[in-house]
Amino acid sequence: MPAKIIDGKSIAQDLRLNVGIRAAKLAARGTPARLDAILVDSGDNGARVYAENQARTCEQLGIGYTLHELPAGSDQASILAALKGLNEDPGVHAVMVHMPLPAGVDPHAIQARIDPDKDVEGVNPANIGNVVYGRSMKAPCTALATLRMLDHTGVDLKGKRCVVVGASAHVGRPIAVLLMQREATVVSCNKFTQGLGDLCRSADVLIPAAGVPGLISADMVKPGAIVVDVGVNRVKAVDGSMKTVGDALFAEVEGVAGWISPVPGGVGPVTVAVLLHNVVDAAEAATGDRA
Repeated sequence: MPAKIIDGKSIAQDLRLNVGIRAAKLAARGTPARLDAILVDSGDNGARVYAENQARTCEQLGIGYTLHELPAGSDQASILAALKGLNEDPGVHAVMVHMPLPAGVDPHAIQARIDPDKDVEGVNPANIGNVVYGRSMKAPCTALATLRMLDHTGVDLKGKRCVVVGASAHVGRPIAVLLMQREATVVSCNKFTQGLGDLCRSADVLIPAAGVPGLISADMVKPGAIVVDVGVNRVKAVDGSMKTVGDALFAEVEGVAGWISPVPGGVGPVTVAVLLHNVVDAAEAATGDRA
């Protein structure tokens, strides 16, 4: 029997409805939620398209959105100056910095200077540290989205063996920490791990997040396991066009797993919805309007 699909678009839509209701309440009280984003012109059209989509989505949900564009070649000092202004503006509830940044600019240094209370992407090291110690849920959005997708399956993670393939600072590692907080038994590995197939086959919950297309095949999946594919990869199709695929071979794994998330249409939409949820959270906290 084919696996049940974890429909990220449906989960995201439910979350967006909640965000829209809360944003409308804030606006009615005269304190509309507001997200400010910094975009440095890097020639990366993907970043600009993402920013434009973000603006449209915010408008649909009643969230104010301001994009602060800096010219190509902006140095670290000028980016930090723009960020400082947003941090200090009480009318700004949420701040994010679009990637990539120009050569010579340290993205970690920039992320570390985002006001932790306005850090809706969960990228400030202070917030990530608080997540590790269980003092905050301001985790990176993709990690939070992964947990929401697991919750959708109804699985009780306590005691479950969860294998996370990939240990990046803003995806794999935060996912592992959040799973530990649910009292799961967590194995963190990567594409170089010896015996990777055996580890993956032992998983009740398998989370490929290595950014390697086709890394997970059907023979690496335990029958009935939950597979949340966090990998997002652009590859060339047979006809020469480009398509987006995950780290798992979906057509193969779907026949073995109990649940599986597709790519696209899985973690991606939920990640965007979680970001907007965090914006409303930040606005409610800043204005004292939390219900």
